Amino acid sequence: MEVKRRTRREFIRNLSLMALGGLSIPLLISCAKGYSKDEIEEFLQKQFMEMTEEEKKRVIARLERQYERRYGRKLRISTKEALPDTLWGYGLELSRCIGCRRCVYACAKENNNSRYDRQLHWIRVLQLKRGNLINLEHSEHYYNPDLVPEPGFTYLPVQCQQCQNPPCVKVCPVNATWQEPDGIVVVDYNWCIGCRYCIAACPYKGRVFNWSEPNIPTEEVNPSVHYLGNRPRLRSTADKCTFCIQRVRVGRYPACVEACPTGVRKFGNLLDPTSEIRYIIDRKRVFRLKEDLNTEPKFYYFFEA
Repeated sequence: MEVKRRTRREFIRNLSLMALGGLSIPLLISCAKGYSKDEIEEFLQKQFMEMTEEEKKRVIARLERQYERRYGRKLRISTKEALPDTLWGYGLELSRCIGCRRCVYACAKENNNSRYDRQLHWIRVLQLKRGNLINLEHSEHYYNPDLVPEPGFTYLPVQCQQCQNPPCVKVCPVNATWQEPDGIVVVDYNWCIGCRYCIAACPYKGRVFNWSEPNIPTEEVNPSVHYLGNRPRLRSTADKCTFCIQRVRVGRYPACVEACPTGVRKFGNLLDPTSEIRYIIDRKRVFRLKEDLNTEPKFYYFFEA
C-alpha cells in the first residue's frame, strides 16, 4: 500500500500541537510516528537562500532519490544561480497571436505540470472580441473552435508577469517566494506552507495551487530541472511561470518561445541595449497589464502595425 505523503503544513501543525504539550525537540521528532527520515529532513530543512552549498548538495541528493523512487527516472536538479548583468524581459506581439495554445502545452511538458485529472497550466490564453482588448472581464478562457484564429477575435496570453515590484512576494508569511537578481520571481516549494496568500495577491492570476502531486506519466517526466523551477512540485504548494529558469540560465529560450508557430513571443536581457526585447520596447507600441497597480511587470505586449 502506498504511504500517504504529508504536507509541510500538516507536519508543522502536528509538531506544534506536541510542542504545546511541553515536549522537547528530540522527543518531538521521536514522536512524529509515520514519518520517514527523508520526510523529517524535508520538513526541517532551511529556506533555500539560508542554506550553505554543502546543505544544498545534501538536499539535492535527497530530492533526486525521492524523484527516482517515484518516477523511476534519474532527475538532474540544478541550483545554477542568476547570470551576471542580466534582467530578463518578455515581449508578445498580439497582432499575430492565433490562439492555438501550443505555448500552453509546451510549457506544461517542459515544466512537469499535471497532465490529467487536474491539469495545471501556467499560461492562460484569453479570447476577446476584436476592438475590446481593455475589457478583460468579458474574455473567454475556454474557447474550443474547430479552427483558430476565429474571425473577429483577438488572443491575449497571460502568465506570471515577473513584476519588479511583486505583490505576491510581499504577502508571503514565511518568505517562500522572492525575486532573484535576474528578475525572476521564484518559489521554494519545500518551504511553502500552502496558505495561498500569494495567489490572492497576484492581480494577473499568474499563480496556481497544487491540490495534489503532479500527475505525470513516467515517460513524459522532464529530467532536466532546477530546484526553483520545474522540478515536480509537492502537494499543497503554490507555483508559477519562472521564464523556464532551467533553460534561460544555460543560454536557452523558454519553451513557450520555441513552441510558438507564428514567432510572436520574444525574450531577452533588458539590460542589454542590443537585445531584441530592448529593440521592441524602444520601437514598438508596447503596453503592460494593469500598469496603474505599480507592479512594474517585465512582460511587454505590443502590436506590429
